[in-house]
Amino acid sequence: MKESIVLPLEEVGLDAIALVGGKSASLGEMISGLSKAGVKVPGGFAITTKAYYQFMQNSGLDQFIRDQIAQIDFNNISSLRRAGQRIRQEISNSRFPHDLSHEIIAAYHALSGLYGQEQTDVAVRSSATAEDLPDASFAGQQETFLNVRGPVALIDAVRNCFASLFTDRAISYRENFGYDHFSIGLSVCVQKMVRSDLGASGVAFSLDTESGFRDVILINGSWGLGELVVQGAVSPDEFIVFKPLLQSQYKPILEKKMGVKDKQMIYGESSDERTRVIPATKQQQHSFCLTDDQIMELAGSVQRIESYYSDKKGHWCPMDVEWALDGLSHELYIVQARPETIHSRRDRTRIITRSLDTGGSTPRELLKGIAVGDGIAAGKVNILFSLDNRVTTGTTFQPGDVLVTDMTDPDWEPIMKMASAIVTNKGGRTCHAAIVAREMGIPAIVGCEDATEKLNSGQPITVSCAEGTEGVVYEGILPVTEGLLELSSLPVVNTPLMLNVGSPSMAFQFTHLPGKGIGLAREEFIINNYIKVHPLALLRHRELQDEALSAEIEKLIYGYDNEADYFISKLASGVGKIAASCYPDKAIVRFSDFKSNEYYNLPGGKYFEPKEENPMIGWRGASRYYSEKYKTAFMLECAAIRKARETMGLNNIVVMIPFCRTVEELRQVLAVMEEAGLARGRNGLEVYLMAELPSNIMMAEEFAPHIDGFSIGSNDLTQLTLGLDRDSELVSGLYNELSPAVLRMISRLIIVAKEHKVKVGICGQGPSDFPELTRFLVQHGIDSISVTPDALVKTLWAVHEAEQLAEA
Repeated sequence: MKESIVLPLEEVGLDAIALVGGKSASLGEMISGLSKAGVKVPGGFAITTKAYYQFMQNSGLDQFIRDQIAQIDFNNISSLRRAGQRIRQEISNSRFPHDLSHEIIAAYHALSGLYGQEQTDVAVRSSATAEDLPDASFAGQQETFLNVRGPVALIDAVRNCFASLFTDRAISYRENFGYDHFSIGLSVCVQKMVRSDLGASGVAFSLDTESGFRDVILINGSWGLGELVVQGAVSPDEFIVFKPLLQSQYKPILEKKMGVKDKQMIYGESSDERTRVIPATKQQQHSFCLTDDQIMELAGSVQRIESYYSDKKGHWCPMDVEWALDGLSHELYIVQARPETIHSRRDRTRIITRSLDTGGSTPRELLKGIAVGDGIAAGKVNILFSLDNRVTTGTTFQPGDVLVTDMTDPDWEPIMKMASAIVTNKGGRTCHAAIVAREMGIPAIVGCEDATEKLNSGQPITVSCAEGTEGVVYEGILPVTEGLLELSSLPVVNTPLMLNVGSPSMAFQFTHLPGKGIGLAREEFIINNYIKVHPLALLRHRELQDEALSAEIEKLIYGYDNEADYFISKLASGVGKIAASCYPDKAIVRFSDFKSNEYYNLPGGKYFEPKEENPMIGWRGASRYYSEKYKTAFMLECAAIRKARETMGLNNIVVMIPFCRTVEELRQVLAVMEEAGLARGRNGLEVYLMAELPSNIMMAEEFAPHIDGFSIGSNDLTQLTLGLDRDSELVSGLYNELSPAVLRMISRLIIVAKEHKVKVGICGQGPSDFPELTRFLVQHGIDSISVTPDALVKTLWAVHEAEQLAEA
């Protein structure tokens, strides 16, 4: 009996890649292995590679294709495009064998019947045999056709899938990675369409795509069919979920970022127009495309897929997943899954660091966007709006140019591989430009909105993705410093080293470092860079009669219930990302410690801040929290900490009170915290005191019973012990953290803390700058030392040396 060329998806799995390709094999594997675990995959069937080979043999095109590829000059884009177009046209014009079409159409009618329809809508997806393998990411190299209905349209789509094995980008990609063009077969996956045209869709990764941090799930999504997300035609919503707490009673959604979703792809209205793009409604633009419950459900499915594949392969296997939310049934479906191939192949035993070497000067920023990768590159701007709007030959786009465009699609890959960096107006971290840039190892900044307007062709620029999740384009060609760290060469020490982390966007970048938690996370950085407005101005802007300020705040709070919800959610998100990066180790979060002049400079600050002669020792820290002039804002900070601890589940967060002058002040702050539901001891909450005032040291015995730990702030402790302003050039020469007076202060605090059985650490700049201070701290029995990430290795060796001397 003749072997079938059509197989139901539930009858294929990963062992059938050679027969049905990576996409179909993965879908079949999930249907058979994960459906009972609640992972929903639309039904369908796979047209095996035998159909492709039979079609190619019947058409007699084999030699023609070989001749065309042999003639291609791969350094000339026009040559590639001409050959690719001729091959695809010949395949598309070839007759489809009757016996093949008969079997495919029969399978289509059977699938339609399962859904009670005579002709159902299907997605027709190419599934190459080399696709989704551990050593190659062929995703997006071939075509997908959505909303295909009826036998004639189906056969046309299948034939066009066959032709798409020879798209320009597929030919170039195989040539670039050394794959034989004729050893790769093509299967076609025919899958029931999910009505995401009435819902939402997007992609998800079971790791952080930039840092490779494995404990989060990154979800991107937008309204309608998912092609606009992949293309980068919209900047999608972004959600980050913390994996270790997914199966708990908590809702560990670390971050929700509203995208620019001004359009959506829906079903077309005729057979000639299968899909069309329409504007998104105002309500859609200002709403997240998934609810919190849907985010959690989707994240759970992604985690189960990753666990399943990891068990099958015997090692960690992060996954790249496409999802769709049916707008009729409101059910979430997984429509594609493949192994992630960038971070899963990285060498985790060494760290390459990159930074700009500007010699102390501040380079001029031209624009910002979403960083892809962690590299830095420079070159001349080359602006392209399409591949056809100018003569795009190899001499027009020079190797090393920076590609600046609105967005890219797979046809751009031959040019992209020539670029030193890529900058786009549109797109998110999972758009085509981002995926290809990661694969090629070049830095990219996407979603800049106006890069093609702000930059000029021929302009020299530097593209930096080494500064967290935000990428920056700088003017000029800037020097770069690179470093290599072999983790196996680092010593093991007994004194815990923690990290000072200011930016939530950088937190995941440091998870590979051998730190034992976060010793200092400053709330003021999050308020300044993420909330972007004075807290009281945010709450009371309507009574200020400042139309410009109110308009700006109304823009900020789109997608949030109100102003308070915006502040709490943003601060909780920033704190949560930092705490997640070191979970379950402690993350010590310092309540806001802006000085009045710093608060004044925030939008709206002028309405609420006094003008002080010496803000450094004025209305700051603890004195604000219980003041009726600021208490409402501080209670929002408490609410944000509660959300991070009690909703997200990050109970490793420890709070720290800064600049607390007296024990009575401490009691008043603790009372306000309790009023806000953030009582010390509740759900294990620990409270630390920033020991930065001489009074904290001299009254340490009285402070100790009210707290769980001291954290020495050596910067302020030094200036207040020596009675000088460290910012004044007139006395800056006297500023010395190694002064005997400062060291005696530190020594006394360590002794008192140990007597009262409370923790004592240090988070000031001193240990980062002075190895001799580190040795002093170790000799006196400090419980922990927290330093900036760039100083961790140096401090680690200083601690190791001090511990060895102590043992000797």
